[in-house]
Amino acid sequence: MTYKFDFSVLLPYWEALLRGCWLTLWMTALSVALGFGIGLVTVAANRSRYSILRHTAVSYIEIIRNTPFLVQVLFIYFGLPSLGVSLTPWPAAILALSLNCGAFAAEIIRGGIDGIPKGQFEAGAALGLTPFQVFRYIILKPAVRTIFPALSGQFILLLLASSIVSSISAEELTAIAQEIDTTTFRSFEVYITATALYLAISLLFSFVFKRIERIAFSYPVK
Repeated sequence: MTYKFDFSVLLPYWEALLRGCWLTLWMTALSVALGFGIGLVTVAANRSRYSILRHTAVSYIEIIRNTPFLVQVLFIYFGLPSLGVSLTPWPAAILALSLNCGAFAAEIIRGGIDGIPKGQFEAGAALGLTPFQVFRYIILKPAVRTIFPALSGQFILLLLASSIVSSISAEELTAIAQEIDTTTFRSFEVYITATALYLAISLLFSFVFKRIERIAFSYPVK
C-alpha cells in the first residue's frame, strides 16, 4: 500500500497551528522566567544558615529531578484538587513547567556559584557588603556568565517538554496538532508539520539566547 502525502489538507488550519506556536512560546517564556526565579530562591535557601531551608531546597530539587515530568503534571492537575487546590489546564501547566525548570536551574546555578573563587566572597565581606550584596554584585553575574550556555540548553529542553502538558488539555502546539489530527485523519502530515514547527521554535530560542549571551556577557577587547 502506497501512502500519498497531502499537506494541502492542513492549509485551512494554518492559523490554528500558528496560534499553537504562539501559545507554546508564551507558555515557555513565562515558565522560564518563573523557573529562573525559583532557581535563584532555591539556591539562596540551599546556602542559608537555617537547616530547614536547606533541607526544603534539597528535597525539592531531588523530588523534581528524580520523577517523570508527566507524573508532576498529572499530580498538579489531578492530585492537588484532593487537597482543595483546583487549577485549570493552563495555570497547572505553567506551574508544572516552572517548578521543573526551577529545580534544574537551581543545580546549574549552584554549580556556577561553587566555581567562583572563595576569595571573591571574602573580598566582598571585607568591603562591608552584606551577603545579599556580595551575591548580587560580585557572584551572580560571573556565575551566570559561566552557566548561561547550560541554562540556555535547559530552557530549550523545557520548550520541548511543554508538549507533555497536552495530556491535561492545556492548549499549545501539540494539543492543537492532536485536534487537527482527529479532524483530518492525516497523522503523518500533521505531526511532520508539528515537528518542523517545534524545530523552528527551538532554533529561534537558540538564536535569542546566543544574542543575549553575546550582548550581556561579552567584554570589549582592549
